[in-house]
Amino acid sequence: MNKQELIKEFEEIGIHGLNMFGTVVKGIPTETAIDLIKQLDEPKPVKVPQCVADWYLLHYHDFNNSIVNLCIRREDSIDNNDFLKWISDTKDFIQILVNIHQFGYEVEEEERYYVRFKGMESDDFNYLNFIKFQKAWVLSSLKIDNKFRTAHTRKELEEAGFGWVFDCPGIEIEEVE
Repeated sequence: MNKQELIKEFEEIGIHGLNMFGTVVKGIPTETAIDLIKQLDEPKPVKVPQCVADWYLLHYHDFNNSIVNLCIRREDSIDNNDFLKWISDTKDFIQILVNIHQFGYEVEEEERYYVRFKGMESDDFNYLNFIKFQKAWVLSSLKIDNKFRTAHTRKELEEAGFGWVFDCPGIEIEEVE
């Protein structure tokens, strides 16, 4: 419910009655008013891709000038290609950035995938894993462990040279829920 809808509700309910002294009272019972106010829409944080959150974190301290720079397309000052693509693909990007500044933001969860190599001798060691502390890719079992990352975003796979797994018949891609 928005502000105008709430006002309309109050006007429709507007109870008239007599108090114990016989005086006419206009008003709405407090409990009813509180219940209606609880239904008011509160601004919610804006969901944005990670690249937008990264840009905002770099520019929130000088937000107005940063927006002006975007408007005059000083693209040479933007070193985040994903962000440039986002503003090119998003019709109302300025409004979204202003909403982020006013109401906060949440980073959209990117889809994550398990990558399993088919036809391997062992069914245990055929998942693509990333060993975090070694920064190395290995085939291993599907481990849920702080040392390994077993679920990967498309971007992580593409940056590591594994973008081809999405088109390969010998690979099974399973979306993580």
